[in-house]
Amino acid sequence: MATDTETDVFEEHRPVLLGVAYRMLGRVADAEDVVQEAWLRWSAADRREVREPRAYLVRVTTRLAIDRLRQVKARGETYVGPWLPEPYVTDFGDTVPDTAEQAVLADSVSLAVLVVMESLSPLERAVFVLREAFGYPYADIAAMLDRGEPAVRQLAGRARRHVEERRPRFEVDPVRRRDLTERFLAAAGGGDLKELMALLAPDVRLIGDSGGKSKAPLRVLESADHVGRFLVGVAEKGVPDISWRFLELNGGPALLVLSGGKPDSVFQLDILDGRIQSVYIIRNPDKLRSLAAV
Repeated sequence: MATDTETDVFEEHRPVLLGVAYRMLGRVADAEDVVQEAWLRWSAADRREVREPRAYLVRVTTRLAIDRLRQVKARGETYVGPWLPEPYVTDFGDTVPDTAEQAVLADSVSLAVLVVMESLSPLERAVFVLREAFGYPYADIAAMLDRGEPAVRQLAGRARRHVEERRPRFEVDPVRRRDLTERFLAAAGGGDLKELMALLAPDVRLIGDSGGKSKAPLRVLESADHVGRFLVGVAEKGVPDISWRFLELNGGPALLVLSGGKPDSVFQLDILDGRIQSVYIIRNPDKLRSLAAV
């Protein structure tokens, strides 16, 4: 049985462990399962062999996440339509007082980056998360993964190049993103195609994730005309007993749409030069369950 002190130590580090696991897996439920398994390992550990609890817990969590990711890839699961990460509530608050550090953490959990990270190998993803998001030294990462430091540096370089080459560029200023999101809501909700076209970049992309369990495009829509007309069509059909609220999800402002008080969809935008570059819509009900209590 774990003592109160051991429980307190684990709970102190839980946010970091969940952050590591979610960035590794892109799924809140899987991340929570991994952290729960880390707790079981922690409660059964010989304290005499644990000199640095945080390092021990991050190592255990990372290895468990790698195993879970390998299992998912080995199953070769097929997904209906485009895939997006499960929305993740982010509110760093006083836990991360440094503004620059907040920006790094927010970027590393953004939908755009997590989508790119899906194509990394489990080891590349682990190294990228530990190095780029949490700033661990290469030597520490090597010890966590039982790899040599040169090998870890090589993995880190390959992962960084892959992400940088494929990640879309966008502004992270939350005030500007919130302002444009509100204007987008007004235009889309009102079916105002002219205003939508003024907000959308010419090469805007709309990525909808339904998992085949609700209505959403089964392919990525491209161009302002296609995206704008799709959004106007959605507005014309309407959502029963609709309401909405703004949340901070995946490091930026997002719109949670509710139907009858239950989560119906999440909208989030990528912005660059004052125009909307990407529209993300998550409608898979399995990915919205964690937002029901928010």
